[in-house]
Amino acid sequence: MVIVYHNKTRMSLLLIIFQIVVLVFSVVLHEVSHGYVAEQLGDPTARRLGRLTLNPLKHLDPFGSVILPLLLALMPGGIVFGWAKPVPYDPRNLKNPERGGALIAAAGPLTNLILAAVFAVAIRVLPLLPFSETLLAALATLFINIVIINASLAVFNLVPIPPLDGSKVLFGFIPAFAPELRMMLERYGLFVLIFFIAMGAPFLGPIIGALVRFLIGG
Repeated sequence: MVIVYHNKTRMSLLLIIFQIVVLVFSVVLHEVSHGYVAEQLGDPTARRLGRLTLNPLKHLDPFGSVILPLLLALMPGGIVFGWAKPVPYDPRNLKNPERGGALIAAAGPLTNLILAAVFAVAIRVLPLLPFSETLLAALATLFINIVIINASLAVFNLVPIPPLDGSKVLFGFIPAFAPELRMMLERYGLFVLIFFIAMGAPFLGPIIGALVRFLIGG
């Protein structure tokens, strides 16, 4: 599962480490939500393989989840992206494989949206707390980063290019979607995705920014 968020400013090493930690746990929750919904729909594959756990070691790809995001975070003005091991499910265990697959796929981005919304509410509540201005500013910075990372995870993963979740949502809820185009995307999706990351991903910035501003109130 590919993930992405924007890194527009030169950050301290501690903030970079914090972002990587947030990204790791956000993507773990993203993946666990896939497995949880699959189980609710009748497929126990994720639990049987020990993937319905918040233990990051069960989900993370050492290079794609830690090393690559950290290296990209240290580069000025770039986009940080990476991936975790996808939680497997067996469509044969689903009553409606197409629709069930779409619901399973949608669970990941929805989880990230919920996380972003929760911390956006926390940002609005911060001024009401009896803390020092310094502590409030520090907490606001950390919470804003959590909102940005999870909003970015949600938006990017909803792009309808295989293997991103958005393609499974699209194909699941619109089964008759352009069969030839669907076949082409499924066959060459990885190459299309690489091209999109190189050329099109920066255009997601305004969408992510608008979502973040909507959540935290400007």
